[in-house]
Amino acid sequence: MSDSLSLRTRLIDVGVELVTAEGVHALSLREIARRAGVSHGAPRRYFPTHLELLSAIARRGFTELAARGSQAIEEIGPGTAGPRARIAVLGRAYLDFALANRGMHELMFRHDLLESNKLGLREASLPVFALLVDLVGQARPDADARLVAGALLANLYGIAQLWAWGSLQLTTGADDFAPLLRTALDAHLGPEER
Repeated sequence: MSDSLSLRTRLIDVGVELVTAEGVHALSLREIARRAGVSHGAPRRYFPTHLELLSAIARRGFTELAARGSQAIEEIGPGTAGPRARIAVLGRAYLDFALANRGMHELMFRHDLLESNKLGLREASLPVFALLVDLVGQARPDADARLVAGALLANLYGIAQLWAWGSLQLTTGADDFAPLLRTALDAHLGPEER
C-alpha cells in the first residue's frame, strides 16, 4: 500500500475508532490528525474539507452495516425463511448495529453529509436500503415497496434512538427491543401469520 493510501486509510481508521469510543462531537480534524500521529494540516491533503473526512468515516459505517445485514440473512439460509423472517433478521441486525455503534449511527444519517454526497455517501447508503426494499416487495407485493421500506427504516431509526436514550424502556417497561421490532413489522407488513 502506498504511503498516501496508507495515511488516508489510517485517518479513516482513527476517525472510526474515535466516533465509536467518544461519539460524533469528538471528530475534529485536529484530534483525528493528533491520534493518527500527523500534523493537523495533513488530513487536508486527502480530505480537503471536514465533510469529506466525515463522509469517508460514515461510508465505513454503511459498509459495515450492509455486511452485517447480509451476513445475518445468509446465516438463516435463503430457502429456510420467508421474506418477513429475513426482514426481522435484517431489522435486528440494524438495531444491534445502531445500539452498539451509537456515534457511527448518528454520523451515518447526518443530513448535511448525505445532502453533500461527498465521496458518494448517498450511494454507499443504498445497498442496505435496496435489500430492505427487495424483501418488503416480496412480503408486500400489494404495496409500493420503497415507501413501506422507507417507513420501516424510519421506524427502526426511531426505535434505535429512543432505546439508546432509555425512553422506550421507561414508557413501555420493555427490557428488550424485540417486541418493538415485532410491532413495527406488524405495522408495516401486516400481522404475522401464525
